[in-house]
Amino acid sequence: MEISLTQDQQAWLARHVERGEFASVDEAARQLLDERIAERMIEEDDLAWTVPLVEAAREDVAAGRVVTAENRDARMSALLAMIKR
Repeated sequence: MEISLTQDQQAWLARHVERGEFASVDEAARQLLDERIAERMIEEDDLAWTVPLVEAAREDVAAGRVVTAENRDARMSALLAMIKR
């Protein structure tokens, strides 16, 4: 695949390569594309895959399978006390 960049894009990439932020213009272009593709994937996600996870969490709460904040804090305090010894 061949992509044509504007002069401004080329100059920006060259500056950042010179600063050592990227090993090469190719690496910079790939990384920037990867980052933007990842952002778009998140933006396009309808989060339907979370529905079963949320339902399972709700079932756990309804069944009392939870840890209260007080219980969590007590456990963490006990663990920290053991570490400090």
